[in-house]
Amino acid sequence: MSRKGENIYKRKDGRWEARFVLSRSIDGSIHYGYCYGKSYKEVKEKVSVKKALLISDVKDASKKGSEKFSYYCREWLFLINQKVKESTYVKYVTAVNNHIIPLLGQMRIGEISSVVIEKFSRELTIVKGLCSKTVKDVLVVLQAILNYTSKNYNGMPTIEINYPKEQKKEMRVLSSQEQRTFTNYLLENPDIYKIGILIALTTGLRIGEICALKWKDVSLENMTIKVSSTMQRLKNIDENSNAKTKVVISEPKSDNSARIIPLIDFTANLFKLLGNDNSSTGFVLSGSENNFVEPRTLQYRLSKYTKECGLEGVHFHTLRHSFATRCVEVGFELKSLSEILGHSSPTITMQRYVHSSLELKRYNMNKLELIGY
Repeated sequence: MSRKGENIYKRKDGRWEARFVLSRSIDGSIHYGYCYGKSYKEVKEKVSVKKALLISDVKDASKKGSEKFSYYCREWLFLINQKVKESTYVKYVTAVNNHIIPLLGQMRIGEISSVVIEKFSRELTIVKGLCSKTVKDVLVVLQAILNYTSKNYNGMPTIEINYPKEQKKEMRVLSSQEQRTFTNYLLENPDIYKIGILIALTTGLRIGEICALKWKDVSLENMTIKVSSTMQRLKNIDENSNAKTKVVISEPKSDNSARIIPLIDFTANLFKLLGNDNSSTGFVLSGSENNFVEPRTLQYRLSKYTKECGLEGVHFHTLRHSFATRCVEVGFELKSLSEILGHSSPTITMQRYVHSSLELKRYNMNKLELIGY
């Protein structure tokens, strides 16, 4: 039990937790900090040190231009909040609170240099063990904060960040034989999860798009589906909530992601198995207006099904890449494929989603014989 006014509690896992006021945003909302320990005494000592440092920061910040970098990070977050999607903002908050403030937050803006940023980048890579993609994402946020600070406050030099080169990973794509085997398996005793996976495999829908799809977006008369929303489980940054994550339904990933996809007969029949309720405003997979199948549930089911089929390394995005690969194999016009996948240009489709199988490469190589090789 906490002692009055201390905000120190014993958690269910046996650890002690102390909560303290970390900062206040421009709008007056409170940001809390947390300390953890194995005993009341340990966490009490930790939170006392934190509070003493914060008092020191307040005194230092009273001197013009002496605010620590953490101040500008939170200011930037407050200003950017209403300009980006919630999912994007959650990523920004995570990058700032988990990486940028812990390593750079105590520095003055005049102390930050290209050398400091390079050391920060190496810290993320070597010490924290983050992959190059994650490090780049954090650095992109840091660059935005540095640009904002440099533009609005004196004393912040203009700094260009060198981003780490991302290691290109070969995306897992189902071979034609694997896809046939998996399709046959899913058609045996089909349920809403198996049908959802098959719809994604034959349309290129992202996992969030298939989970958010509603019957009002399906027209079996016109043989089309309209992609108008996506579903994600995001980290819950609401400090007044006990839930660590929450499900959010929002607009698609980008403007190009809002699209209309023609259906083939095979896919149209899958929708008929689900009920073909075009008059309903409910979700396609659940058939309900209030309940839905969320992405992590569908991903869990996919993992279960692929394991039973003996397929390894298959994630939901594998279905999207496999769909794109099948389209290329049958000679799909690239611009159409790009629009069906919801890309802004065919270049993205070519670079990220076109995977030529060995069979297709052999078929194309054999064409050389036609010109006398």
